[in-house]
Amino acid sequence: MAETEDFVGQEPHPVDDDLFKEPMKKRRRSDRDQRFRAFPSVEQSALKEYEKLESRTRRVLSNTYQKLIQSVFLDDSIPNGVKYLINRLLALIEKPSLDPIYIGLFGSSGAGKSSLINAIIQQEMFLPVSGESICTSCIVQVSSGCCEQYEAKIHLLSDQEWKEELKNLTKLLHRTEELGREEADKWDREDAVEEAIWKLQILYGNGAERKNYEELLRAKPKGKIPTSRIITLKAEEAGELSIKLDPYIRTQRRDWDGESAETQIWPLIKQVEVTLPKSELIPEGVVLVDIPGTGDFNSKRDEMWKKTIDKCSVIWVISDIERVSGGRAHENLLNESIKACQRGFCRDVALVVTKSDKLHLPEYLRERKVRNQAIQSQREAVLERNAVIKLQRNKILKEKLTRKLPADSKVLDASDLVYTVSAQEYWQQALLTEEETEIPKLREYIRKRLLDKKRRMVTKYVTEAFGLLLLTDSFNCTENLPNEFLHMSGLRRFVEERMQLLEKAIDQCFAHVAQPLQEGVRNARASYRRILGAFLVRSRGNQGFHQTLKAVCLKNGIYASRTLTRIDLNEAITQPIYDQIDPVFGGIFRAGKPTGSALMPHIDAFKHSLQEKMTEIGIRNGWKYDSCKRSFLIQEISAILGDMEEHILRKKRRIYESLTTSVQSDLKPCYEEAAQITGKKACERMKDVIRRGVDQQVAEGMFERAQERMQHQFQQLKNGITEKVKGSITTMLTLASSQGDGLYKELADVKSEYREMEKLHRSLREVAENAVLRRGMQEFLLKMSPSKAGPPTT
Repeated sequence: MAETEDFVGQEPHPVDDDLFKEPMKKRRRSDRDQRFRAFPSVEQSALKEYEKLESRTRRVLSNTYQKLIQSVFLDDSIPNGVKYLINRLLALIEKPSLDPIYIGLFGSSGAGKSSLINAIIQQEMFLPVSGESICTSCIVQVSSGCCEQYEAKIHLLSDQEWKEELKNLTKLLHRTEELGREEADKWDREDAVEEAIWKLQILYGNGAERKNYEELLRAKPKGKIPTSRIITLKAEEAGELSIKLDPYIRTQRRDWDGESAETQIWPLIKQVEVTLPKSELIPEGVVLVDIPGTGDFNSKRDEMWKKTIDKCSVIWVISDIERVSGGRAHENLLNESIKACQRGFCRDVALVVTKSDKLHLPEYLRERKVRNQAIQSQREAVLERNAVIKLQRNKILKEKLTRKLPADSKVLDASDLVYTVSAQEYWQQALLTEEETEIPKLREYIRKRLLDKKRRMVTKYVTEAFGLLLLTDSFNCTENLPNEFLHMSGLRRFVEERMQLLEKAIDQCFAHVAQPLQEGVRNARASYRRILGAFLVRSRGNQGFHQTLKAVCLKNGIYASRTLTRIDLNEAITQPIYDQIDPVFGGIFRAGKPTGSALMPHIDAFKHSLQEKMTEIGIRNGWKYDSCKRSFLIQEISAILGDMEEHILRKKRRIYESLTTSVQSDLKPCYEEAAQITGKKACERMKDVIRRGVDQQVAEGMFERAQERMQHQFQQLKNGITEKVKGSITTMLTLASSQGDGLYKELADVKSEYREMEKLHRSLREVAENAVLRRGMQEFLLKMSPSKAGPPTT
């Protein structure tokens, strides 16, 4: 099935014959007000005004919806125009107030992600923390809501998903009789095999690692597995839920004996969702995501790991201060975060350096480079060292982002790319003040992000609602304009001409990737043997590598572990291609001024040209009695094309990953052959199979096929965009020209709702101006009161 099938030729909002659906109930005022507790007074005022605008708009839409339903209730032949209106109204009424903002905390084991979340939500020991070893065993999402209790939902792998992993775990641990005991003992039991043994022992008890797949299928896990595959925990207090939750998300040690059978199910857990009741520090609509490690051996958990990263609009790369300078794991996490900017929804990356209070003063003074000012105390040394790290890492991170992202990416203009935080000092304040721990600074960032998104969402919502009310009211207009057909036919011709220009612009936009893609393919052909050799040849020989290589082959070239560096052989040998296309690819999907390579500005230019043409036709031909129609067309075009960006962002992930998925598909037979190899010298034989398989596929055009598949994905995206725009605008123009056909004479009178919506639309600018004035006044007062400088705390 073609990728574009889900939207090609459809109306912007499909007609639904179920016209009498009840819209969702409004949120109680007391519940709505609770959402603002995390904000200082100035921001609260702005949010309340936006909330009021949204609430009143929903009420107007609901009243209009009810009137239309009543007016057509007994009519057997409802015109498509009315169906369109009713469905559009219902969709807007039930549209969520705000899509969640996902902030991903992405870091190695022990970097301090959980401690940081605890400090941000003001619950010191809520998520389990440990300075000695891995602590969080799965993805944990923390958000606040309108619930009265603390709540956690633990999502487990399905029965089929676990059976798939169990089969791979037993293959990984398989020992043939050809390997004698003495030879088997030569292999290091680290990495993949150690984790496999651990998982089986936790679920099935000691000795499980010696059983085969069929035996384990018949065995009953020690833990209690609910049929729903979801475990729900509730508590009145944070501490109470923390105790209940701890055994599920804390990585159990090898010597852990467990409190109860129900908690011995860690290997089955996919993710945990924690909801706080009405937090005063984390506003509703923000989700903090603790993303441990660099993936998982289980395919489903690994897929979720990657998708979780991609849905985050903000990624904080967490690294403790002792490992931030250098370190392969830190660099890998940073690179993965930059890839998320290329393929996912991420628009903002920052480095959060944790444990910034840790400093050995004598050692620091001996190695200190800044000597023009004397250091009198541990506190001064910590502050100075943190400031130096900020400058250094900010420069390094900006250079790395500049190499990978377009020059006008918003993240490059961020005032803060690096934060130095200390969760421990936030609680103790022995060396640093609360502000100097930078926890309040991160909270302020979260608030600003939500406030900005709320402003944009309400602006779009009210504008879209206004357009619908314009059309609804205009359906009751009985004046027939003699030149209306000429107006609409002229617009249709104009749309066709502009569509041809848009198609050419998209072609030119996507053409920018052709040369870098071609050059990347040449580089990949020249370097794949070196890259493959660096993976297959280990300095200490095959000791400890046999199981890792087997794990890589079992997973078609990918080995993901919660504790070790992620291995992706397909990605490694295609990296030379990505090195060439990354800046161009990012340029295609960026927002900004219209340029030859940026896609969205061309769509925006197309939108503005249509709106200007409608205004021009209206002025030239005197649409004096039909201004509602003109305004509707202008507003509805914004609504139709305004949803295009999110759709394109969803498609770009498949385009970006098409290179690695193509290579993985071509190499799958050689991975499968290598995974079946057992017996003496199995490791060397596996390597030979992989080398021969890759050589053969490269000779047969593997990289060229990957290139063609990416170009095909770009072509599909272009076809989908043009077909959607054509279909949507054609439907809209037909709808707008149909009110003179006598079908709408009995439609409900919505003039009062239209007038109220008109007032709300005018209020948008006033609300925005008031918010700017309040913010300016707050900043002025802060400047006048140095003692109160810094972000407001709650």
